[in-house]
Amino acid sequence: MRHLSLVAGLITGLGMAPLAATAQTADPVLPLPVTDESFIELNPLSVALGRNLFYDPILSGNRNIACATCHHPAFGTSDGMSLSMGEGGVGLGPLRSANPANAPVARIPRNAPALFNLGATEFTVMFHDGRVQKQDGAPMGFRMPLGRALERPVRNALSAQAMLPVLSPDEMAGHPGENEIADAVADGLIRGDRGAWALLAARVGAIAEYRAAFDKVLGPGRPIHFSDIAMSIADFIAFEFRATNSPFDAYLGGDVTALDASAKRGMDLFYGQANCSSCHAGPFQTDQSFYAIAVPQFGPGKGSDHLFYGDSGREMVTGAPEDMYRFRTPSLRNVAATAPYGHDGAFATLDAMIRHHADPLRSLALYNYREARLHEMKVGIDDTLALNDLEELLRIAAASEIRPVSLSDADVADLVAFLQALTDPTPLRGRLGVPRSVPSGLALDTLPPT
Repeated sequence: MRHLSLVAGLITGLGMAPLAATAQTADPVLPLPVTDESFIELNPLSVALGRNLFYDPILSGNRNIACATCHHPAFGTSDGMSLSMGEGGVGLGPLRSANPANAPVARIPRNAPALFNLGATEFTVMFHDGRVQKQDGAPMGFRMPLGRALERPVRNALSAQAMLPVLSPDEMAGHPGENEIADAVADGLIRGDRGAWALLAARVGAIAEYRAAFDKVLGPGRPIHFSDIAMSIADFIAFEFRATNSPFDAYLGGDVTALDASAKRGMDLFYGQANCSSCHAGPFQTDQSFYAIAVPQFGPGKGSDHLFYGDSGREMVTGAPEDMYRFRTPSLRNVAATAPYGHDGAFATLDAMIRHHADPLRSLALYNYREARLHEMKVGIDDTLALNDLEELLRIAAASEIRPVSLSDADVADLVAFLQALTDPTPLRGRLGVPRSVPSGLALDTLPPT
């Protein structure tokens, strides 16, 4: 798995020698402060309803997994793992384990992304590959994956995104023969009266407390569609996980004491010679675009034209060769709480992720699979197939779009300090918090007592 000499040769052939650091000659250009106008207006009744739905396993085919299982505030709205264990698991985060009676079939092939600030109006693209995107001319205004077109309008891309995890066999739906939702998905029945969305909406509507809550949000007696469920979940996420009160926000607001010396140096590097802001731009440190940055690939993969264990990223959505291995630029708000990093969670620390950005091809060549945080699985493919495939390794390296930059250990430490200064602690706790129970009466995934 050590192909350093070959990849090093490729680096030389591509002319990708690291750039020397240069002195700052001017103050960095910083983004404007975030304001309330950056976010959609929310209905408090919908937010409260969405909170229950977010934590309720009723939306999974086997009634055993909730949105919060892989997006829990205890783990920075993710699960603390490189690749999640979805359907068939028991428990939360690193302590989640396989249910002996219904073991997981496979890992989820990509890292569970954080949910901070997704209610902001600038977030019009969702998922690592952007397969949900606000788009003029698309049905209901959003491009969705094949066979998943929206049936009714939704408020924003976050609402459209919330329509999809319930349809994934390894995430929430379960597998054929296990339940009626999984069977409908397997038969291609997603939309319409017999589709998976309608079956889930009927489940929710049959619970008196949910029916009463939707009466207040939609109007008495109005039929519940799954888009209504998705919009309430999105409203809750937008409220609960808004992260706009960090030391960096205070600094942008005029408090020059909000950042310590190390974080200030890191900010100057981030918006200056380290070139981080060329992609991590704007108030949420993302340009909402897609780049190939040579993150090592492992796990089951999403599949591609040339191998089943690969992941060609954005290219799987657009079909464009130039999109091979491109993934969406993540927002960096509360990033210190969302490890591990990369589309598959390849890097366990901010230090390692920064060093990868500084010299992606060397990092790819030297990558140690033991950095990954993975649950023990009883079944599934060899997670290291892509790492042991030299041709795939070279394809990933050749696609890299980052030009290296020289960073000292002190520079890296200062960049970490700046990224830590993007932390707003309130959404890490949750504004409303985790409910003690949900209307379905189903058990919530919980952490062991400390």
